[in-house]
Amino acid sequence: MHELTTFTIDRAHPALAGHFPGAPVLPGVVLLDEMMCAVERTAGARRWRIGTAKFVRPVHPGEVLSLGQERLPNGSIRFSVLREGEPVAHGVLVPDESGAR
Repeated sequence: MHELTTFTIDRAHPALAGHFPGAPVLPGVVLLDEMMCAVERTAGARRWRIGTAKFVRPVHPGEVLSLGQERLPNGSIRFSVLREGEPVAHGVLVPDESGAR
């Protein structure tokens, strides 16, 4: 798996407000958005859709995450989101051939 980048979710990230009071957990959609943006930066301007996604551990503010990708023979990209080398999410992004924006 090729590592793309590392990032940290700021404690003031707007997605954390109310999710959940007193025990903030990053919504999975934020992880997917970070992954898709990173893939679009490295794989060109191509659009992607989520083929599969699985969230295996919660992510809390301030944690350092690594995004990894592996291009598959069919053109899809297998991705992983890791915290200290352990997966928090993984899945597959598929090229979006619909032309929709």
